[in-house]
Amino acid sequence: MLRTANIGVCDIREAAARERAASTAGNRPLFYFRFGVDQALPQERRTPVTPSSSSRYHRRRSSGSRDERYRSDVHTEAVQAALAKHKERKMAVPMPSKRRSLVVQTSMDAYTPPDTSSGSEDEGSVQGDSQGTPTSSQGSINMEHWISQAIHGSTTSTTSSSSTQSGGSGAAHRLADVMAQTHIDVTTYTSEHSIQVERPQGSTSRVAPKYGNAELMETGDGVPVSSRVSAKIQQLVNTLKRPKRPPLREFFVDDFEELLEVQQPDPNQPKPEGAQMLAMRGEQLGVVTNWPPSLEAALQRWGTISPKAPCLTTMDTNGKPLYILTYGKLWTRSMKVAYNILHKLGTKQEPMVRPGDRVTLVFPNNDPAAFMVAFYGCLLAEVVPVPIEVPLTRKDAGSQQIGFLLGSCGVTVALTSDACHKGLPKSPTGEIPQFKGWPKLLWFVTESKHLSKPPRDWFPHIKDANNDTAYIEYKTCKDGSVLGVTVTRIALLTHCQALTQACGYTEEKVCQYKAKVACVKSRDMHWALVAHRDQRDINLSSLRMLIVADGANPWSISSCDAFLNVFQSKGLRQEVICPCASSPEALTVAIRRPTDDSNQPPGRGVLSMHGLTYGVIRVDSEEKLSVLTVQDVGLVMPGAIMCSVKPDGIPQLCKTDEIGELCVCAIATGTSYYGLSGMTKNTFEVFPMTSSGGPITEYPFIRTGLLGFIGPGGLVFVIGKMDGLMVVSGRRHNADDIVATALAVEPMKFVYRGRIAVFSVSVLHDERIVIVAEQRPDSTEEDSFQWMSRVLQAIDSIHQVGVYCLALVPANTLPKTPLGGIHLSETKQLFLEGSLHPCNVLMCPHTCVTNLPKPRQKQPEIGPASVMVGNLVSGKRIAQASGRDLGQIEDNDQARKFLFLSEVLQWRAQTTPDHVLYTLLNCRGTIANSLTCVQLHKRAEKIAVMLMERGHLQDGDHVALVYPPGIDLIAAFYGCLYAGCVPITVRPPHPQNIATTLPTVKMIVEVSRSACLMTTQLICKLLRSREAAAAVDIRTWPPVLDTDDLPKKRPAQIYKPSNPETLAYLDFSVSTTGMLAGVKMSHAATSAFCRSIKLQCELYPSREVAICLDPYCGLGFVLWCLCSVYSGHQSILIPPSELETNPALWLLAVSQYKVRDTFCSYSVMELCTKGLGSQTESLKARGLDLSRVRTCVVVAEERPRIALTQSFSKLFKDLGLHPRAVSTSLGCRVNLAICLQGTSGPDPTTVYVDMRALRHDRVRLVERGSPHSLPLMESGKILPGVRIIIANPETKGPLGDSHLGEIWVHSTHNASGYFTIYGDESLQSDHFNSRLSFGDTQTIWARTGYLGFLRRTELTDANGERHDALYVVGALDEAMELRGMRYHPIDIETSVIRAHKSITECAVFTWTNLLVVVVELDGSEQEALDLVPLVTNVVLEEHYLIVGVVVVVDIGVIPINSRGEKQRMHLRDGFLADQLDPIYVAYNM
Repeated sequence: MLRTANIGVCDIREAAARERAASTAGNRPLFYFRFGVDQALPQERRTPVTPSSSSRYHRRRSSGSRDERYRSDVHTEAVQAALAKHKERKMAVPMPSKRRSLVVQTSMDAYTPPDTSSGSEDEGSVQGDSQGTPTSSQGSINMEHWISQAIHGSTTSTTSSSSTQSGGSGAAHRLADVMAQTHIDVTTYTSEHSIQVERPQGSTSRVAPKYGNAELMETGDGVPVSSRVSAKIQQLVNTLKRPKRPPLREFFVDDFEELLEVQQPDPNQPKPEGAQMLAMRGEQLGVVTNWPPSLEAALQRWGTISPKAPCLTTMDTNGKPLYILTYGKLWTRSMKVAYNILHKLGTKQEPMVRPGDRVTLVFPNNDPAAFMVAFYGCLLAEVVPVPIEVPLTRKDAGSQQIGFLLGSCGVTVALTSDACHKGLPKSPTGEIPQFKGWPKLLWFVTESKHLSKPPRDWFPHIKDANNDTAYIEYKTCKDGSVLGVTVTRIALLTHCQALTQACGYTEEKVCQYKAKVACVKSRDMHWALVAHRDQRDINLSSLRMLIVADGANPWSISSCDAFLNVFQSKGLRQEVICPCASSPEALTVAIRRPTDDSNQPPGRGVLSMHGLTYGVIRVDSEEKLSVLTVQDVGLVMPGAIMCSVKPDGIPQLCKTDEIGELCVCAIATGTSYYGLSGMTKNTFEVFPMTSSGGPITEYPFIRTGLLGFIGPGGLVFVIGKMDGLMVVSGRRHNADDIVATALAVEPMKFVYRGRIAVFSVSVLHDERIVIVAEQRPDSTEEDSFQWMSRVLQAIDSIHQVGVYCLALVPANTLPKTPLGGIHLSETKQLFLEGSLHPCNVLMCPHTCVTNLPKPRQKQPEIGPASVMVGNLVSGKRIAQASGRDLGQIEDNDQARKFLFLSEVLQWRAQTTPDHVLYTLLNCRGTIANSLTCVQLHKRAEKIAVMLMERGHLQDGDHVALVYPPGIDLIAAFYGCLYAGCVPITVRPPHPQNIATTLPTVKMIVEVSRSACLMTTQLICKLLRSREAAAAVDIRTWPPVLDTDDLPKKRPAQIYKPSNPETLAYLDFSVSTTGMLAGVKMSHAATSAFCRSIKLQCELYPSREVAICLDPYCGLGFVLWCLCSVYSGHQSILIPPSELETNPALWLLAVSQYKVRDTFCSYSVMELCTKGLGSQTESLKARGLDLSRVRTCVVVAEERPRIALTQSFSKLFKDLGLHPRAVSTSLGCRVNLAICLQGTSGPDPTTVYVDMRALRHDRVRLVERGSPHSLPLMESGKILPGVRIIIANPETKGPLGDSHLGEIWVHSTHNASGYFTIYGDESLQSDHFNSRLSFGDTQTIWARTGYLGFLRRTELTDANGERHDALYVVGALDEAMELRGMRYHPIDIETSVIRAHKSITECAVFTWTNLLVVVVELDGSEQEALDLVPLVTNVVLEEHYLIVGVVVVVDIGVIPINSRGEKQRMHLRDGFLADQLDPIYVAYNM
């Protein structure tokens, strides 16, 4: 009798063999257990049976509130004891922070409450002696209190009251708190409310991050410790200081000097000591004279001799017989199916199916009779059935792979039942859609009423069993691919005979339900236990065999024990329990034979889990915590030989105390993987070798995929499957064992129906264990964090292995197999591609990644002794280069005769008064304003009068110019020069964001000691507004002059400086590290600078140059305000802010004015690339033409952003932009422009360097595309009058060619020093006047603070020399020293941005030696947690670093300065001061 509810298709398939065996013996086959099981099934599964309800066709396996395959009271006690041990070890782990919206979404409101009848109440009775304590109050954290306690090391630990006593072994408090050490202050709450960790007050509504605070401007080191974040990080640091596993000793070289540690064998590890095993032979397969010669012949015999004998009875859920299939009906219906398959599909001339073709059988698991008829119909028609599960939706997990199998088998017809056909998904027209990846199928219903009767003279061809394929059974591999195992007709027959002999089946008529043999799985026994109270009059004394079909799962033993325990009183005898082991390749591998001797207890092994990880069998006493108790699965099958071979490498026989893969040599096995000869050879044609190297027999063996050993008395023991094997640091762990341990940690309280997936992912040359569990809808944040922490401890204690990642997903969201289990490979795939959407994640890379390279020890540098004659350092050319010599260039530069820019302007106003110097464009691209030489001269005179008369300023006073980008700014600058004042250009406050931008303005005005502030009327009003007053006290500003209202008179005389070395202007800029630094530019340096640019870019009065830059500092200011006056060319000024409304403005202006040279910033280039990406066609139509551009220079103070410049070039290539036109410049605080591409000279070059060598301050050139390669683009050509040398930043010695060092610069346009920078005075003087420690010790150099290298190329310079290219790697201030190596944030950020499509921006910084990664998420908040493992993986793989904290924030949180550079230190300050309002913060343990 078949139980309809809980027998899966795979059971049908396992049972099919036994049914076939039974039918050869002629008795009524296997009876399936059924007590009133369904009364205990959860409500949701008892759907009313209506045609639309798919549950009718597809009863999913129900697993109550935990997966009973892994239940073991002994193991639960061991786990609880292990956790109790952890109590002594104090450690505080910071809990992840979540934004409230994220918590709410995953809280219980999102789910329907779990049904009370889910079996969890009955769970108590399963365990016999355990009482579930009902809980109403659960802990919620008072965050601040917890942190402060954690910091002050208080040791009070409180217990949350939600715990379950387990197995009577110890009190509830042993299971309860997170890790007694987390000092949680628990407040109780009533369970109606879902609880969230409170966010800091006032940050719920999003405010602009407060980065510009003056007091935070320095660096993040002085952050007050009361902040939550820094406290959590402190906790994390303390956690990481705990003693680690002993360090490993040796290394292997990872294709370079980078050393990755390789696990050395532990000298004390257990090694197998036994003798070589002997192959084990099963008893001979006895041939009975009247055994039918084939399965079809058997069917014919019983169908004609005893047609009325029942062959199969199916029952309904109440135990009433639904249907009885007799042998006669089976015979006639199978014949009918066979006839119709062969003759009624296709046409007479072209039948669709011929003998030998494959067809698929699609039957629900509650209709075994229809399946059986179809199966035998195929055998009679000599077609090959491929049974599969019923597809429920078009996107079932793994269904695509099934489709591939059907396609490769050439299946075109699917046999199915009427009810199943009605339940399949249909399109609106009633067609069955093609499932994803499936071939086109004809669906054929096998019910008799739909079939034609075969003619009288038609008879199936029944012959003796041969080597033709009988059926194909599918098998899903570890990676999710599906293979078809072919079983021949002779194997089918022999398998039936072997089972008949092993189980002692005989031909007999059986009285109603006095079953002698029952076949069950562990979970069936579990359900029987759950429901046993409802069963009054049960008598199991007739059973002589209770076959446990999944006996190969070592955890089935606990179900067997519990079942025996309860039902012994109902007549069940211990000796009738017969576990068996089977696998798709080898069919039934072993089965325990029924005995009548009750004194002979079954075999048991208590094995050390530690020994098993080394593949060694060590018997252990049951007191030890980490043991695996296994039961034997009986003896080898009749007629078979079995041995075990080493799981990897050549198939060498194991020793007697060694775990290996069981291999079988028999007729009754599969013969190949359909259509895959290579894989077939490795699995079905294995020749086990003895230690001397010879094969043990001439017959091939088959790998069963089962791990185990043959114990005393020839008993077979299975300890796991090859597919579940994870090899971590050379030790083998079985996924099932880890699931069992995780489930033993208070599962009923937390894991939804025991659904846990365990798999390994490969990160940094080793497997890493990942655990994914579904959490119950009603569990709080606190519960989940507690449970996760305890699981980590339990697995660490019991398996001595670290878990890399533990993720929790909402209930019912993991991909399911057709029978309701978890689809492992699909889950792993989702995890790796970042679409699992967990609601909690705990990463522990620190504990389990033990093969990182050794921290680097710095090598002593080359000393003066190794400098040789002729500019060589240790045999290499000294890395030095220079631009053309300013003094030797002959050109008719009229401006050269003037020492001061103010004089050049006066001269131009006299000689070419109406020549236009400046044209300002508005956002529509029309001219907003322009200035000729004489107009600029006259405006400057009036401003000079105003400064002297209204401002009462003396020469040498400092004046802050607070103007928007435009012409007023230029006039004000020259007005200051005319009055003898020192101008400082300052970016005006942003009207929409006064609170954060005004303090920065105020700060520059203060630090520059400005005596007065000049600005426009509009900004004057803004400074006096109420919002401004709230940010800065109005009385603290110096006098403010409004230049919209100028005096009408000219000054008596224009100021002329006495000495070219006096100060011309101050240049203030905030560096990427958040340092505000002003540098002093003398008149001489300013003139030299302008001349250098004029020569490099060949600027003349007839030229036009388009400038789209911020005019406040660096080269941007010089190009905007100074160069036109010096060289006389016309500057077309495009304020970058205008591009936000019209992204095409800059390029349209370049095209319209036929500009040859243009300058922009990275932000402008990014705006164009992103904003105009899809508009190139329409721009072309508007006549945009960039073919005249010879230089498009990005003004930058960083490593060239090669990806951006390349995508820009590629995008606008169609509009005529020459790819070689795009280049970058390099400037810094000590020299505002060191390199600039210019017009003549070779095109910029790109090299590829090894990123790992850079970390060691070495440059190693590699081929493009080689692993770890990093492309670097030359930063433009060295300007005339500039000399460069590469020096060691620590020892100040010169370095050789292609060595990474600090770029030092000597030039007439170097700045002459800092003007009050924050910090150490001596340090700053060093920046401007450094000397080499050896070699040329006379020259005075300025240190740029940038790391880079020089490389002599094969190209020729403008002056005929070989060209030296300068490559910038990154700023010294930004570089992070981690593990003794130097990392540049941009490299890590580039990797992280590639990790997931939803990461739009990323910034990294360090805090107390931890690497913090901040990512901006472009997607729903549910995706936030997907990013944590991916970010951790990519940084480990590509940079050998462990990420300490992952912070997921909204778009736009990472602050960026006007040059488009990330302000990482401001971000760090904002993070530590809790100002980022992150979506999620993960602290990797």
